[in-house]
Amino acid sequence: MSDFLNVALPKGRLGEKVYAMFAKAGFPCDELLDPKRKLIFENPEAKVRYFWVKPSDVAVYVERGAADVGVVGKDILLEYEPDIYELLDLNVGKCRMCVAAKNDFRDDPDRILRVATKFSRIARNFYASRSRDIDIIHLQGSIEIAPILDMTDVIVDIVETGSTLKENNLSPIETIVPISARFIANKVSYKFKHEAIQRLYESLADQVAAKEAETK
Repeated sequence: MSDFLNVALPKGRLGEKVYAMFAKAGFPCDELLDPKRKLIFENPEAKVRYFWVKPSDVAVYVERGAADVGVVGKDILLEYEPDIYELLDLNVGKCRMCVAAKNDFRDDPDRILRVATKFSRIARNFYASRSRDIDIIHLQGSIEIAPILDMTDVIVDIVETGSTLKENNLSPIETIVPISARFIANKVSYKFKHEAIQRLYESLADQVAAKEAETK
């Protein structure tokens, strides 16, 4: 089974969308979309093995070699800086990492800025580049509550439509970086399974280019 290409996909809509691209590239596995609770799926003919994992864990599986390749958001790569190869921007799962605050917020540079986020490294690097003193409050969920309760001044979080912010009288005040799904590979696998990974990469790149051409 060592000649199988092991693929870690993020659970959810993004993973299903990306799987369609992988299947088109010649790595199909029809039972992957079966609603049963299996986690690992194989297609011996295509020599591919897929498994669903939590989106934030994809990079860990790839870095540790349990998966040869995977798909992960750029936010995860920036936050955890895994030792992997980032091969391609798949141009799907688009959103942006933003600073957001209450609508009447005005920054006071004489005060330490209180920042709520689950992306501590991204926030720290962003404000360090501006020599801005900050106090990071690390939260895992419902980050929008923090400025409403005056626990923090701003939040750093992923914004897709901005509707959640708007509903809570918050608004994005700055974009830190655009986010999208990336095709990544384990460094050892890239060497020893290069042919399969390269074939997959080239097809994915062609699909991305074709889609971009359609939207122009």
